[in-house]
Amino acid sequence: MSELIQVKDHPDLARDKDSHAIVNTNMAAYEAAVRRSRSAQNQKDELRDAVRDINNLKSEMHEIKDLLLQMMDRK
Repeated sequence: MSELIQVKDHPDLARDKDSHAIVNTNMAAYEAAVRRSRSAQNQKDELRDAVRDINNLKSEMHEIKDLLLQMMDRK
């Protein structure tokens, strides 16, 4: 890794001398951001799974309803 130059008035930021990119040197803040991102992704996954389950239940209820209607028509 190339040399980092401290950014004025920002103790957690440094500039990479070769690429001129600004780098966050506060690992605790970085790890917290990663945890928040993972948590948000997990919540999205749980919601998607719940929606999929609800849609499956709705489909099965329609099938049951159709079968009941067919049974009623036979009588």
